[in-house]
Amino acid sequence: MDAVRVSPLFAFCLLSMRDFSVHQEGSPLLDVATSLVLLVPLLWRGTRPLQVFGFLSLVSFAQWALDYVVLPANLAVLVAFYSVVLHRGRVWAVAGRLVCELGVVLAFKLYDSPSPGMFVTSTTLVLTVGLTALYTKTRRNYMESLEERAERAERERDQQARIGAATERARIARELHDVVAHNVSVMVVQADGARYAIDGDPEQARLAVQNISRTGREALAEMRRLVGVLREDALDGDGAEQTDYLPQPGLGQLEELVGGAGVPAELCVSGEAGELPEGQQLVVYRIVQEALTNTLKHGGPGTRASVELAFGPAELMVRITDDGRGAAAPPVVGGHGLLGMRERVSMYGGVVSAAPRAGGGFEVLARLPVSTAKAA
Repeated sequence: MDAVRVSPLFAFCLLSMRDFSVHQEGSPLLDVATSLVLLVPLLWRGTRPLQVFGFLSLVSFAQWALDYVVLPANLAVLVAFYSVVLHRGRVWAVAGRLVCELGVVLAFKLYDSPSPGMFVTSTTLVLTVGLTALYTKTRRNYMESLEERAERAERERDQQARIGAATERARIARELHDVVAHNVSVMVVQADGARYAIDGDPEQARLAVQNISRTGREALAEMRRLVGVLREDALDGDGAEQTDYLPQPGLGQLEELVGGAGVPAELCVSGEAGELPEGQQLVVYRIVQEALTNTLKHGGPGTRASVELAFGPAELMVRITDDGRGAAAPPVVGGHGLLGMRERVSMYGGVVSAAPRAGGGFEVLARLPVSTAKAA
């Protein structure tokens, strides 16, 4: 790519040598050789801008020290200066500007009566090259930041879609539980009544059995309706089922969750997990999911996270930390934030906190009493 970009300068300098040699004293072969020495290093200006600029500056200084004429190929110093400003920091850009300006002054000392206008023009050319490189660098950084923000927004959108779908499934599951619990309770009461009335009042027992049958059908129809809503997410555009009924996620899916969180994260588990109820495993999974989502949204670029599970004899500790913006990040609030975490943890008698860390970053800490969870 560098060869393509500097090829016009190669062609301009080499084609100009014929007219240039007519008006200058010296050897045309030496001029061509010097031009090649000045032009060929530009092929590496993208990967080694400082080295190329330094080498070309030394060659140009040697020309001045030997009282050698200024060649069209000396414009290569400005091209190398452009690369220094584009690929290096402000200090090197200022240093390169001073070196180029010194070169302009030394070059005009070779002439007996230099023109002030040409000096101003040359200085303006150096300044223009530097400003052009600075503008290109700023625009490139801006475009890279836009691409990064677009990628981050896409990841957040997908994550929010998954969270929204999981929340809707949880709502339907609660509704399904209420429907089934109510109808089963009615069926149990009717069955007890039929058992006591079957000998003394067969007609009453028959009515109770009819009520059991009707209530069971209603419960079955309601379950089919709710489960049908859940199944819609498992169908593709042609109506073909993609997945079977999947269980709620638990500790076994934490490693996959941490690995696909969208931010670099690691999982550390200590202690003996034992047999935890599925409900408590779901709580742990959702806390980790929400904390990693907040890290992705508010941690900033380059943030890393750590998920720690510590199983004790009477308590399960879940800690999610990151090295992001910490106090500068927006607070974790809202339907899917700290309030949702507290609601889930309080079901098992636990506590949860979320706050910036003293040394920087953010921390979510949840403690669940294992004995209470197991008893549930």
